[in-house]
Amino acid sequence: MRLGIALALALASLLVACAGGPPRMTSAQIDTLLSAADRSEADRANDARRKAAQVLGFIDARPGMRVLDMGAGGGYTTELMARAVGPSGQVHAQNTEYTLKNFVKGRFQERMQSQAMRNVVHHVLDFDQPVPPSVAPGSLDLVTFMFNYHDLGYMGTDRARMNRAVFAALKSGGHYVVADHSGRPGTGISESKSLHRVEEALVRKEIEAAGFRLAEEGNFLRNPKDPRDQSVFKPRQPNDEFVLKFVKP
Repeated sequence: MRLGIALALALASLLVACAGGPPRMTSAQIDTLLSAADRSEADRANDARRKAAQVLGFIDARPGMRVLDMGAGGGYTTELMARAVGPSGQVHAQNTEYTLKNFVKGRFQERMQSQAMRNVVHHVLDFDQPVPPSVAPGSLDLVTFMFNYHDLGYMGTDRARMNRAVFAALKSGGHYVVADHSGRPGTGISESKSLHRVEEALVRKEIEAAGFRLAEEGNFLRNPKDPRDQSVFKPRQPNDEFVLKFVKP
């Protein structure tokens, strides 16, 4: 059984190579990316908390890809995507005006001065329509939305419209990766502002309603001991967090 799986994986890799598509990054390549000398100390500190190596392996950004990083904030994930797709790829980073004014306060523009961000375009757009007008329908390979889905609750975002826009922008076979802080069963998105959490089941339901199919889930940020009744900024122990990968059929 294991031999059969191994052969299937090897065949899949061979088919990708024959088709001319870039292979997924190896663990060594991910380590090289994360250890780049020009990365900031703040980002390196974030790596440990975010388990960056495992996140990058799960997201599976590859050279030449076209990516949208939603809710980019100060640009931590944006820069990782920019380094992963390389000079032949492009990353669109989306922030809302509210986020830039109240939270980011110039940090993204400061990051944009780095050579690592030369393939990044920054867009100020609402979450209701997060895809830049310059992005053609069906042209993106990947969309990332890291630890911000919960914010859509208190922002009053039309989440169905947002997810449909993401669906339309992705190629068939393209991925939509969403990570967030887990809420308790039955809470939905009601604790988005008080605890900064969202119920995983709600996220799955809403994204699948837009036409996506759940392809994979990452368990590397899970903590089943988290009671999920405290603010993620004042945890009694590490937060329970989910990472989900959806695919556009």
